[in-house]
Amino acid sequence: MVKKYISLSEEETKAIAKELATELKPGDIVLFFADLGAGKSVFSKGIATALGVDESIVRSPTFTLMNIYSGGKYEIYHFDLYRISDVEELDYLGYEDFFYSNGISLVEWAEKLDDYAPANAIKVFITIGEDNKREIRIER
Repeated sequence: MVKKYISLSEEETKAIAKELATELKPGDIVLFFADLGAGKSVFSKGIATALGVDESIVRSPTFTLMNIYSGGKYEIYHFDLYRISDVEELDYLGYEDFFYSNGISLVEWAEKLDDYAPANAIKVFITIGEDNKREIRIER
């Protein structure tokens, strides 16, 4: 199933993310595909806050590779793969323990996963259009 949206602001992007969050269940993995500055972290923040995580602690884990958010409906594992040079670096993180758990995994820069990408993951594509309009496509 494919859903398409247009977002004209961060608030609209978060609202779309919150809609997706209502459908998430333990073990779901959300993969983000988008250019730098397209809104992957904004979308992740929308999901996390919709699931009860305090918005003030949700930050892109660019330098740490992964943040864990507790205190919401589910534990959330927020990955940012921008800085990895080889997908095998994920093995050192023990990514499988997180991907295949009872939490929700959010993976920014998912194109770097290559063969590590789970086939049943939810894919979110964000494209920047004219006038900073975001085109968001969600594939399940």
